[in-house]
Amino acid sequence: MILNFRLGLFFISTAVIFWGILPIALKLSASFIDPVTLTWFRFLIALIVSFFIQFFTGKLQQFKQLTKAHWLKLAIAAIFSIFNYVSFVYCLEYLSPGQAQLNFQTAPFFLAFGGLILFKEKLKPVQMMCFATLALGMMLFFNPYLDFSNTENNKIWLGILIVQFSALSWTCYALIQKSLVKNLSPNNILLFIYGFGLFAMMPFSDLNYFLKMNINEWWIVLFCAVNTLIAYGCFAQSMKYWPTSQVGPMIALTPILSFSSTAFVAYLGWWPDKITSTSLDFTAIIGIAIVVLSVFGIQVLPKLLESRKLKLRTAC
Repeated sequence: MILNFRLGLFFISTAVIFWGILPIALKLSASFIDPVTLTWFRFLIALIVSFFIQFFTGKLQQFKQLTKAHWLKLAIAAIFSIFNYVSFVYCLEYLSPGQAQLNFQTAPFFLAFGGLILFKEKLKPVQMMCFATLALGMMLFFNPYLDFSNTENNKIWLGILIVQFSALSWTCYALIQKSLVKNLSPNNILLFIYGFGLFAMMPFSDLNYFLKMNINEWWIVLFCAVNTLIAYGCFAQSMKYWPTSQVGPMIALTPILSFSSTAFVAYLGWWPDKITSTSLDFTAIIGIAIVVLSVFGIQVLPKLLESRKLKLRTAC
């Protein structure tokens, strides 16, 4: 049990770190490549690497055991994954990296409640309370953007709507993946998604972009591709060791990393015309603090309460 917790923590923490810094690279890529073509390239690199890993470890045999229902689930998961990838890049036209990641934190709600409905997972009362405070924290953060008469705020809310579509798509992909882990390894599920996405997006991709890119732009798209491989691979592994009700809240830490990394890049003066640090008022800072504490509470408080009960029983 302790080993599973540590492995789950390692994998989901790695995924969160890489997802936290990814929006900076995606924001930079918007000036020289479109979201669909970038996503196609990310899938291409991930497919090549994943295929060789699965081939040389002999894991490809798992596909022979699948039924038609399993193949259908895989196809639907791949479609939702494509929607998630592409729509998140589009939202960065209207939002900063930190804003986009923080607004994506509705995904833990969707994921946790999806786990309750589909997998009969249970949430303790203290976890439900932490989910409520998580929602409060996000509302406090977005308080400065509630003036809909402001044209700039309207653009931000358009970005928010796009992020919500991305979050719902990601949740559907994650839940379907969770339902398949007994039949396929996480890496094989991702392998299929990469292959499906590669062929599905090919007609909508413009490969001429790659002929025009300079060396710095190539480094950016390669980072996006490697980030995909590591982040989604670690996320898939974490779902083997932790229930969705624990995995989901950990993802809520992603925007904190996004804000921090964006502020660091802005402080260094890198890409000043594209990357700017989001100015936060006191209410927004309080909101971020509540989000972090809520995630901590969802993960730690149930274990502390169980430990306390165990000690009391032992003492009796």
